[in-house]
Parts: sequence; structure tokens; C-alpha cells
Amino acid sequence: MSETKEYIPPKVWTWDNESGGKFANINRPIAGPTHDKELPVGKHPLQLYSLATPNGVKVTVMLEELLALGKAEAEYDAWIINIGEGEQFGSGFVDINPNSKIPALLDNSTNPPTRVFESGAILVYLAEKNNAFLPKDPAAKAECLSWLFWNMGSAPFLGGGFGHFYAYAPEKLEYPINRYAMEVKRQLDVLDRNLADRRFLCGDEYTIADMANYAWYGALAMGVLYEAGEFLDVESYKNVRRWTKEINDRPAVKRGRRVNRVWGDESQQLAERHDASDLD
Repeated sequence: MSETKEYIPPKVWTWDNESGGKFANINRPIAGPTHDKELPVGKHPLQLYSLATPNGVKVTVMLEELLALGKAEAEYDAWIINIGEGEQFGSGFVDINPNSKIPALLDNSTNPPTRVFESGAILVYLAEKNNAFLPKDPAAKAECLSWLFWNMGSAPFLGGGFGHFYAYAPEKLEYPINRYAMEVKRQLDVLDRNLADRRFLCGDEYTIADMANYAWYGALAMGVLYEAGEFLDVESYKNVRRWTKEINDRPAVKRGRRVNRVWGDESQQLAERHDASDLD
């Protein structure tokens, strides 16, 4: 049995594109556009440029929930940004999100248009703009924002950490998989304990905190994300599973999960969304 050679970091790190794994062709250690490409613009004030990854699902679920409340100003065009092909590095997209990550939102109802990037920021922007899914009571609002920012700080360990090494890395390495599996299970326990005596994350009120965390941990609890359900024993987190099922059954959530989706069951795919009838 051969021993793994210890990695000794160089004095100055340089990017080796050959060792980047599945996403080597789109990863790079610098920002900015790689090519000129204008973004398409539809008929609605809200223009969403995204993909149905967990961070993208957060926003499409929010928009569909707002429309379900009768908020007509939440009508939107959803355009797909194929991150596997590097479309997030087009000049038009970088103008909206200098970090070149989906999702990104442009609100053309303001003058000048308002750009919003980072999924959590988009959720807060839409909640405040539409006066919905964000508690008004200061203490309840603080609780909601705490769980929202918990998601923004925790999900990178689930996606960029566990997901990368468990599902995408060029080779399976025991140490990083164990390290991130431990952290993800701790996060699931945090959620499970909080949901032991609460219907939703902040109590009885369904909020943007639930939408954000459902997109990541709900997908994990359903055994869909990274196909890691059995490995992480997600069925043991009973409260997370109960919460996931209730949110998953909401009609607006079912609609939002389909937008900008181009994989899996074809009946659940909708690459672009420009009208409510597109989902019918």
C-alpha cells in the first residue's frame, strides 16, 4: 500500500489549472470579466440572472411566494446563467455582481436601476420592498436576520467544503471529507434543536430565514443534495425533516424550485421564466 506524499506549501502560491478538478476550467484566482456579453432584459422591472443551485432557489422561491401573496410588483424575468460554461464572467453579469456568483438581481423600477447581489441581500431587499416575510417586531426581525446570516456563514461549509470534497474533488480524501462532514452534521443538529419547539426557524412565522435555509439544508434533508443523505444519516434529524416537508409542500416553493433548472426530471425543469404561465 503506497503512502500519500505530504504536501508542502510553496513560499508563494500559484494557480495550477490542471489540479482544479471538475470546475478547473471556470476557477481562477482573479476577478473581473473574461469576455464581453450583454445580459438579456425582459418585460418586467425585476430581472433575475441565476441558476437553480441552492443559492438561486432561495430567490426564485421568494419571488414565487411574493406573487402568491398577490404582490404584482414581484413579477420577474429569470434568465439562466450557466456557471459551468463561465457565463458568470461575462461583462454584463460582472457589472451586476463583481463577485461573479449567482444569483444577481437588477431592479429597473428605480432610477438608476438597483443592482443586488448575494442571495441573502436579495432576500432582504425583496422582503423590505414588498413588506413581506420579514417580521416587523424588532426582536422577531433580529431573530430572522440572525438565522438568515447563520445560513450565509454556514452554507459555504456545506457547499464549498463538504460538497466539494465529497462530490466534486478529483480524488476522495479522508481528512477533508471527515472534517466537513462533522461540521455539516453539527449544523444539522443546530437546526434540529432549534426546530424542536418551533414550527419554523423563528417561531410560527414563515420568513426569508426559512427560505434561505430550506434551499440548502432542506435539499440535504431530502437526500437530494450531493446524494449524501445516507452518508450523513439525515433521517435522524426528525425536526429538520418535518420542517423540510412542510416547506416543500408549499405551491410557491414547488414553482420556485423549477425556475432556472436544467437538470433532473424534465417535468421539473424551466430554463427561463418570463410569465406565471410558463410554470403551468
